[in-house]
Amino acid sequence: MKNTILILAVIIFMAGAMLTSCQSSAERIENAREKVQDTKDKLVESKQELNQALADSIQQFKKESEEKIIAYETSIAEFKARIAEEKLEYKAKYENELAGLEQKSSDLKKKLEDYKDEGKDELTSFKSEFNHDLDELGEALKGITVKSK
Repeated sequence: MKNTILILAVIIFMAGAMLTSCQSSAERIENAREKVQDTKDKLVESKQELNQALADSIQQFKKESEEKIIAYETSIAEFKARIAEEKLEYKAKYENELAGLEQKSSDLKKKLEDYKDEGKDELTSFKSEFNHDLDELGEALKGITVKSK
């Protein structure tokens, strides 16, 4: 009788363990699916945030660059007015150089307007090249104004 009760208890215990473990495995699979879906949702959200940050970065860069170009154009216009009023011996040379700078400024403005978002690496490359060109324009403008004094 003790053996029968013991065997019956062992069988009930094993049946319970099997039922519990089957249910637990199904729950684990469902939990894993939920985690995968959550991760996918977070990935999509992160990509959207990254794209928005990139777009904001482009807009900020364009705004700052446009402000610099406008400042350079203002300096060119002021220098042109000063040359027109004064009788400098190299007036034609300065006017020629200023025309070249105005063309560079115009080209940079067009390049900035035509830029299309092509990704982070391309943006970094574009920024670097554009800032270099913008700095060259500023240095050339400084060089002309220093020579005239």
